[in-house]
Amino acid sequence: MTEKEKMFLSKIYDPFSDGMPEERRRAHLLCQRYNALGEDETEAREAILRELMPDHGEGVYLQGPIQFDFGTHIKMGKGSYANFNFTVLDENKVEIGDNVFIGPNCSILTPIHPLCFEDRNTFFNEKTGVYTNIEYSKPVKIGDNCWLGGGVTVLPGVTVGEGSVIGAGSVVTKDIPPHSLAYGNPCRVVRKITEGDRLSNHPELF
Repeated sequence: MTEKEKMFLSKIYDPFSDGMPEERRRAHLLCQRYNALGEDETEAREAILRELMPDHGEGVYLQGPIQFDFGTHIKMGKGSYANFNFTVLDENKVEIGDNVFIGPNCSILTPIHPLCFEDRNTFFNEKTGVYTNIEYSKPVKIGDNCWLGGGVTVLPGVTVGEGSVIGAGSVVTKDIPPHSLAYGNPCRVVRKITEGDRLSNHPELF
C-alpha cells in the first residue's frame, strides 16, 4: 500500500513521500498565480482552476485569495461560491455540493496530527533520507445548498447535511444534519430550517 493510499484510507502516512511534496508545491504555485489575477481576467482564472481543481462544476466562482494543498482532491459542485481567503487542506477528499455559499475567511481541514509530541515532531526517515513527520486525515463533505458564514472552520471527518446554514465563526467538529441552523464553538444545532424561514413569510423585509 502506498503512502497516498494510506492517506485516503485515514491511516497514518508520511506526507513527504510518493511525490506529495511536489504536488503540494504545484498547487501552491497555481494558487499564487490565481490570486495574482484580476477578477476581470475570467478566462485566465478559469484555465488555472481547471488545472488546480479539475473536478468543479459549471458556474463555480472563487473570489480569491485561495490556498489549497493539492486542489485535485477537491470536488466542487455547480453554482458554488467561495468568498475571500478560502483555505482547503485537502490531504483527504473534500466534496462540496451544488450551490454552496462559503463566506470570507473559511477553512476546510482534513489532516490530523498526533496529540503526543513524541509522535508529532519532525524526525529523520532513514529509509527515504529526508526529514518528515507522520499524520492521518479524514474526508469532509458539504452537502448541496449549504451556507457557511464568515470565519467558519470545518474539521476533519465532518459532514454538513444539505440545506444547512453554519453561523459565522463556528468551528464544526461533528456532523450537522440536513436543513439545520447551527453555530458556535463547538458548532451545535440550534433548530431546523423550516417553511417559516422563507422570505415570502417575512413581508417586513421588503
